[in-house]
Amino acid sequence: MIAKRVGMAVLAAAVSFGIFNQAVAADKHVAITQIVEHPALDAVRKGVKDVLAEAGYKEGSGLKWSFESAQGNIATAAQIAKKFAGAAPDVIVAIATPSAQTVVANTKTIPVVFSAVTDPVGAKLIKDLMHPGANVTGVTDLTPIAAHMALVKRVVPGAKRLGIITNPGEANSVALVKLIQAEAPKVGMSVVNAAATKSGDVLAAARSLVGKVDAIYIPTDNTVISAFEAVVKIGNEANIPVLAGDTDSVKRGAVAAAGFNYYDIGRQTGLMVLKIFNGAKAGDLAVEGVAKTDLYLNLKSAKSQGVTLSDALISEAKEVIR
Repeated sequence: MIAKRVGMAVLAAAVSFGIFNQAVAADKHVAITQIVEHPALDAVRKGVKDVLAEAGYKEGSGLKWSFESAQGNIATAAQIAKKFAGAAPDVIVAIATPSAQTVVANTKTIPVVFSAVTDPVGAKLIKDLMHPGANVTGVTDLTPIAAHMALVKRVVPGAKRLGIITNPGEANSVALVKLIQAEAPKVGMSVVNAAATKSGDVLAAARSLVGKVDAIYIPTDNTVISAFEAVVKIGNEANIPVLAGDTDSVKRGAVAAAGFNYYDIGRQTGLMVLKIFNGAKAGDLAVEGVAKTDLYLNLKSAKSQGVTLSDALISEAKEVIR
């Protein structure tokens, strides 16, 4: 797997620059909070844990690992953040924007490393990507929206109306909607936005797009992705191609996605945690982004949703589900 080789190369580079000690000096406590459990965010968490283990910090042996999911509930996320702040771990890792916001609001002293946050400045987690300051840094998963809109047109060349489903309460989604509305017209598409404030709303939101759009694109909105199968169901029933902002959703029924591997994002996040273990201050570490993207395709979904993918597109894919 390319992603695995890249991850190991990053790990090797980290060792050569002295990020890892030869031996773990003392137990560390990492508290990790996640807004909801779905494959992309779960992959981030696994990436963090794997990097720590490879550096000698294994759960129960050099590492105390605390994990809690808010199950999509902001109030629960706030409770978890308050609990973790009171526990005073060495580092708090906050996966996705809502969890990061609640953690940052609850501690100004414990190092916070956010991950899979689309717009950390817009979410008011930090003021500057290069110089975060205070006790916060992390890894952003800002989606290359222009490339994704171009991909929609390659999958559905005649698409003129693009449906999206987002939760207006997620700061990351608000930022992505603005980008989509700016980029879609450049490739000849208008945007129809359906709202879903909770996962139970996703099916109705997807159904509301039937007859109004030529394709559906689901950005990295945690509420919607947690119920992604509901969107696929409507896409299959109505012959509307569904594309996604994360590659994990292709396995769940999206026709296509060009994105990064969230496991690799987790590994990047883990490396930042290790730097803090070794004395770095979170606020001195520049926020990191992910530049590399891979194309994933699902031919079975393409058939179910009424599109035929070109041989040229298929030849470019890193992974094709048949």
